[in-house]
Amino acid sequence: MSEPYRVPLHLKLSRPFTKSVFRLIFHVLANVKVLGRENIPYGKPYVVAMNHVSIFDPPLVGAFWPEPLEIIGAADVFDKPGQGQVLKLYGVIPVHRGDYDRALLLKIVHIIKSGLPLLIAPEGGRSHTPAMRRAKSGVAYIIEQTHVPVMPVGLVGTTEDFWQRAKRRERPTLEMRIGKPITLPEIASKGNERHEARQQNADLVMRHLAGLLPEAYRGVYAESAILPS
Repeated sequence: MSEPYRVPLHLKLSRPFTKSVFRLIFHVLANVKVLGRENIPYGKPYVVAMNHVSIFDPPLVGAFWPEPLEIIGAADVFDKPGQGQVLKLYGVIPVHRGDYDRALLLKIVHIIKSGLPLLIAPEGGRSHTPAMRRAKSGVAYIIEQTHVPVMPVGLVGTTEDFWQRAKRRERPTLEMRIGKPITLPEIASKGNERHEARQQNADLVMRHLAGLLPEAYRGVYAESAILPS
């Protein structure tokens, strides 16, 4: 992978359309608020780490993020009618949850090192409730390999009842709260200590993320949330 990763031309052409359609849909169904745009390091590679409550989270971030994002998503969703077609249209990268996929990790690292920002859910899947679960260590491994900052993004309102409320024309409020970039500590240890250090770094990301969220959303990080300075 010596050559920089290039977004395929057909995706460069289809993504602006996809983003515009989803922005319109969300604006019709909800009151969308995006806070903290000034924290984004435009034009540079970084990892966007979001809490993941429901299927509405990735399209919300992808639609309203000011720059194009590479996105990874659960492989099983690609087989679902409608959802799968949308993921393919945008060019979401499939990941098999719970499996160690070295080729996928190498691809993700290659994408970031090529200068592109990436969206990831450190919890490894939807929590189905507002309260966050403990992060997987994958986000820390990616940062360890790429040395880019992490952008914590707290999503509020994307609960699984959002669609029912939207159909009742309640226009619920959806918030995307963008925190300041985080630089994770370097890891020099080996073996089990290295795995523990990665988990600590993943938890550090989530503690910053928890600080952007209401208390009901903080879950296992309720007692250790780091509030924005």
